[in-house]
Amino acid sequence: MKRIILTGGGTAGHVTPNMALVPALKEAGYDIHYIGSKKGMERQLIEGIGIPYHGISSGKLRRYFDVKNFTDPFRVMKGYADASRLIRKLKPDVVFSKGGFVSVPVVLAAKHAKVPVIIHESDITPGLANKLSIRSASKICCNFPETIRYLPPEKSVLTGSPIRQELFEGSREEGYNLCGFEAGKPVLLIIGGSQGSVAINRSLRENLTDLLAQFNIIHLCGKGNLDESLMNTAGYKQIEYASQELPHLFAAADLIISRAGANTICELLALKKPNILIPLPAEQSRGDQLLNASSFDKSGYSYVLQEDELTSDTLLKAVQYVYDEREEYTRTMKDSKLNQAIPMIMGMIEELSGK
Repeated sequence: MKRIILTGGGTAGHVTPNMALVPALKEAGYDIHYIGSKKGMERQLIEGIGIPYHGISSGKLRRYFDVKNFTDPFRVMKGYADASRLIRKLKPDVVFSKGGFVSVPVVLAAKHAKVPVIIHESDITPGLANKLSIRSASKICCNFPETIRYLPPEKSVLTGSPIRQELFEGSREEGYNLCGFEAGKPVLLIIGGSQGSVAINRSLRENLTDLLAQFNIIHLCGKGNLDESLMNTAGYKQIEYASQELPHLFAAADLIISRAGANTICELLALKKPNILIPLPAEQSRGDQLLNASSFDKSGYSYVLQEDELTSDTLLKAVQYVYDEREEYTRTMKDSKLNQAIPMIMGMIEELSGK
């Protein structure tokens, strides 16, 4: 039996693509292990699907001043020692890394042990963790054609992102039932991220009456962001966070408004859902969502509305435009070549694990 180590953590975006590979890896007969941080959110997600989890010391490498910059390098060195011991013990045939700072010592330890490594980069420009890991990788997968220019060409493969199979198994009827909607109106789904978006939440609620005239609305507003005064509004369902019910909510949706995190927009592409992207502004991020959204706009997969342009008028016009053009958006997404990530990545895993 071949053995693979998956690694990545810090955010759900560094974990869920790994989880999406698990069924295909099991079908191919791999013994799967996961290396993450000792206290990271990835532990709960991975143990929840029954994969052996190994926690290592982890520190964050920052480009800005923080008092932890004096201690975290020692945590990273400890993480490298932890990862080296695990790789000697587990003797994997291949390592697949989704990024995040916990992955760096794992990738470096695998390179030292001559274990082939595949890295996946979600955003257009590589994050710091993956930049540190690129030299140790045998192959580097990416989501966007624009990313290739930032990577060694001999290692780079445009694959798209692995998508969890359960997202394709939702029921439109179950989505309606979960929200208490009656059939008849199309459904608008708003996704502001796990913490929600103040700007998107506010703009939606300011325009709720106008939008409800045409749509049933599912609003994933983020933890602690429910508006109690709107709880009994007909056709409007507020949910702080969706997990197991998310496939049904996706199935019910005719149009989606979302932030532009790489994994989320790749899910929208795979599900072929007409969408409006409102990327996180540059001052609140490293600018990756702006680049992600721009790429999807150019490809014809998404309509982009910048947060600083978000008004009642622009929001309503964007919703109406994308809904009217929904069939064209769906056709364009169906023609995308980025929906074969799992078989492409499995091909690389099989090739490298056999060497």
